[in-house]
Amino acid sequence: MKSHRKELKQGEILFSEGDSPDYAYLIEHGVLEISSIQNGEHIVLGELTDGRLLGEMAVLDDSPRVASAVAKTDCVLIEIDKDQFLERLIKSDPVVRSLLASLLRRYRSTLANLKGESQTELFSDTNIFERVTIEKIRLEGQLRAAIQNDDLDVRYQPILDVESNKIAGYEALVRWDHPEHGQILPTEFVTLAEETSLIFEVGEYVIDTVCAAIKQFMQYSTDKVVPFVAVNISGRQLSHPGLIELITNRVEQNQIPEESFKLEITEGLALEHSEVQRTIQLCHQHGMRVALDDFGTGYSNLSLLHKLDFDTIKIDQAFASEILEDDRSLALVKSMVSMCKALNADVLVEGVENEVIFEILSNIGCKYAQGFFVGKPQKLEEVLEARLVG
Repeated sequence: MKSHRKELKQGEILFSEGDSPDYAYLIEHGVLEISSIQNGEHIVLGELTDGRLLGEMAVLDDSPRVASAVAKTDCVLIEIDKDQFLERLIKSDPVVRSLLASLLRRYRSTLANLKGESQTELFSDTNIFERVTIEKIRLEGQLRAAIQNDDLDVRYQPILDVESNKIAGYEALVRWDHPEHGQILPTEFVTLAEETSLIFEVGEYVIDTVCAAIKQFMQYSTDKVVPFVAVNISGRQLSHPGLIELITNRVEQNQIPEESFKLEITEGLALEHSEVQRTIQLCHQHGMRVALDDFGTGYSNLSLLHKLDFDTIKIDQAFASEILEDDRSLALVKSMVSMCKALNADVLVEGVENEVIFEILSNIGCKYAQGFFVGKPQKLEEVLEARLVG
């Protein structure tokens, strides 16, 4: 990949119509005249001067030059080769790449029509990519409509207090049952939402839904103990300065206990130390608790963890699935439990799938257990019915 200066004297040709494209050019100094042969006649299309880019269209789609460029004054240009364009194009947003492909296609079609030529099919690979990207844009619009129409489904997976053997709370898990594509995984549409500000709308939807659910828990719990509900916070939500204020306002509006709303922050986000620390401090000021999710999945940084005052640390389900088969995994879980207790944090183990695993975790002092052995994600109506019966 290279980029260097090219100098032209007045009257020199930079490139001619029909040439193969090697470079695009950024005009550092001077004036270039752009012209074309149309119906046998030389037509001046315009002039370009300092700071303008030219020749990029042919470089992007590797097509012959559609015009000629001649120096009207002495010129200094910076050459930009294909690799530089492609590298930046590959790293750009998919929507930007798709829109650029559409622009190039319309540009070539217009030129062909002006010259009375037939338009050949360009960008066969890009066409496929463009269709995928357009579908992605369409999906974003449908997700926005699903939020507005209350079509997202929040499920509640129970969390068991190991010592009392009672359900202490739930994790809120958002689902989207798409009318055409069926069940879309949260990882898919949350990732899609994070690419735009739509993630804030998804987050607000879940917050409102959870607050309303907790309010019903207060009415349906026979023992009058209000369970907490844990809500996952994405990286982009975490950076929103008004997140905690939004939650506390909703908590106050619904007149629910502050401690019943719990935030979950994934371990990878804990590396954003100052942002997470600020979030935890704000939550604690308002009586809300914060959990560290997916602990042990590869981002563990103990030098940061001991500075972050998490109320609960959730050990990733990958460890629970291994403790029956591997003594080293069991030893590792034991050490993590001991460490969390030393940090005055409750321990929750995810992925508890059977009674044997549950008993082991109970014996090593885990506070909470979550998994299919405890219960699968349920609709709110199912949860309320279970609490009413219980």
